[in-house]
Order: sequence, then structure tokens, then C-alpha cells
Amino acid sequence: MANLPSGQRPRERLLALGPYALSDSELLALLLGQGRRGASALDVATELLCEHGGLAGLSAARLEELSRRTGVGPAKAAAIVAAFHLGFRARGCVDDAPQLFDSVDVAEVALPMFAGARVERLLVLVCDAQNRLRRKIFVAEGALDEVVVPVREVLNTVLRHDGRAFAVAHNHPSGDPRPSAEDRRTTAVLGRAAQTVGLRFLDHVVIAGERWDTAPPLMPIDR
Repeated sequence: MANLPSGQRPRERLLALGPYALSDSELLALLLGQGRRGASALDVATELLCEHGGLAGLSAARLEELSRRTGVGPAKAAAIVAAFHLGFRARGCVDDAPQLFDSVDVAEVALPMFAGARVERLLVLVCDAQNRLRRKIFVAEGALDEVVVPVREVLNTVLRHDGRAFAVAHNHPSGDPRPSAEDRRTTAVLGRAAQTVGLRFLDHVVIAGERWDTAPPLMPIDR
């Protein structure tokens, strides 16, 4: 692939345009790294896909089968098999992830995260476009009964992890889950901020031990 113009090489195209711009052969060529004498990594990748009937067939190929292929060998075969299995595992994680549709769903996910907490902490639950949970991230921790809500950090956390929707939860170490006026103001601020960047704000839950409550905004938020 060294003979290709720099703008046509898979690695450079990936860096410039992202993975979605690359063909299956180009992505596979990046895994192979090098080809064989007389054939580039892109040539070998195209041959592999043709021989196995595309990605689905290649994903089912055995390690021993791939290792015997000229231009592949044990190391590259192991990289191909590992890449497919990472993809399978990642897809399984998404499929098994809970969807957050209401306060009960948010509370079920958040409650175990606050077990034994003695200071207030703020948890962000990052979700995809179908409200499937992608990440659980604490973004702030404060003194007893006091946590400052960093709105910018909450939104940056969601966007950084490619979220499309999110919920937040924080705890009341006092043991009373009833939301304060400040909690409800926080809900309103987060809701308005989410709208400005095209995110869906799902809910704000307050946790105290094994109990919880919702913190509705002081003023309604357009969903």
C-alpha cells in the first residue's frame, strides 16, 4: 500500500474521514498491516473476503484455517479472530443493556452505585438514541449534603461518549430522598441545557439509602 497516494491509503483515510468511510477490505487491511510478496495488505484483505463470502463468512473462519493462508499466518489470523470477537462482545453488551424509559428504570440502575456513599455524588447515565444505557459515570462529589452540579461537565460527558439521551442521579446522605428546591432547579437547568445541544434529558432521581424520589423541574421542560 506504500505505492498508493497518501490520500488513498486506508490508515490516512481512517484518520481523515473516520471508520465509516472505509470499505470492509480497507478495514481488514488495517488489521493485516502488511501483505505478501506481490500483493498488498489491501489485496490480501479483498481475497480473504471473496474466499469467505464476505464479512459474515470470514467471522466464522477458524484460526487454523486463516493461519494457513499465504500472507496471513498465525499472528495476523489471531488479530482477525480477536477483532471479530471484540465486535461480538461489544454488540452483546449493547443488546443486554437496559433501556431507561422512566424513573423506576433510572433508580434501578443508580441505586447500587450509591451503596455506602457518605457524601453527595452526581451520577450521569449516558444512553443511546433508543435510551439503552451506554455508560455510568460519576462527574462530581461534594461535601456532606452539598454538591455543585457542573452542567457543562454533564453535557460534555454525554457527548464525549456519543450519547443521545441521559439521566442523572444524586444522593442525599441525610437519608431523606425528597428533592429540595435546588434539586428541582437543577432539573430545569439540565433540561434547558440539553435542548440547546440536541440531547434528550430523561430524568433526575434523588437517592437516599434504599429509597428514592424524582426531582421534577420547578418549571416544565419541553421534551
